[in-house]
Amino acid sequence: MSELVFVVAITWVAGATAYVGALVARFEPTQESNIKDELLHGITAFGGGALLAAVAFSLTPHAMVVLNPGLLVVTFVSGGAVFCAIDAALARRGGSFAQFLAMMMDYVPEAISLGAVFSQNRKMGLLLAAFIGLQNLPEGFNTFRELRTNNFTKRNILWAIFVASLIGPLAAYLGYTLLQERETLTAAIMSFASGGILYLIFQDIAPQAVMRNHWKPPLGAVLGFAVGMIGSVTVG
Repeated sequence: MSELVFVVAITWVAGATAYVGALVARFEPTQESNIKDELLHGITAFGGGALLAAVAFSLTPHAMVVLNPGLLVVTFVSGGAVFCAIDAALARRGGSFAQFLAMMMDYVPEAISLGAVFSQNRKMGLLLAAFIGLQNLPEGFNTFRELRTNNFTKRNILWAIFVASLIGPLAAYLGYTLLQERETLTAAIMSFASGGILYLIFQDIAPQAVMRNHWKPPLGAVLGFAVGMIGSVTVG
C-alpha cells in the first residue's frame, strides 16, 4: 500500500466515526427522561469542548507560527464573519445546522493538515487521525439529533453524514499532493476554520449544552477539552 493510499484510508476511518456517532443516535433506544436529557446536553458540551480544543491545540498554533499578525487576524476574523453570515441566512430560512457546520469546519482543515504533514512526521499524522476520530464521534451524534429537529428523515441524515465523511479523504489527498510545500496557505485555511468554529461554539453549540437548574452537563465541555489536551500532549 502506497503512503498516499494509507493517508486517504486513515482519514476516512477517522471521519467515519461521525457516521458511527450518528448511528448511535439513530438507534438509541431509551425513553425520554431527566437523566437522559442531562446526558444529551453533556454530549453536546463534550463536542463543544473537543471543538474548542481543536482550535486551541490543532488549528491556531500552526497558524500563529506561520502567518504574520495581520494575515492571522484577517483570516481568523473572516472565518467568524463568514460563518456568522451563513448561520444568519440559515436561521432566516428556518432551522439550525451549527453542529453539522462545526463538524465539517473541524474535520476538513484537520484532514488537510494530516495529509500535509504525514510524509514529514508519520507519528503526528497517525495521532492527528486518532484525534479527528475521537472528536467526530460525539459530533456525529449531535449532528444527527440537530438535523432531526429540522425535520430531515433519519435515512437522509445518515446518508448526508456518510457523504460528508468522504470529504475528509479528498481534503487529505489535496493536503498530501498540493500543500506540503505551501505552509502559508495551509495555515490560512486553519486560521479561517478556527474563526468559524469559535463563532459556532459560542453562538449555537454552548447554549444548547445549558439546562436550567442543572449544573453537570457543562462538565462535558471540560472532558472534551481534556481529550484535546491529551491529544496535543501526545502529539508533542
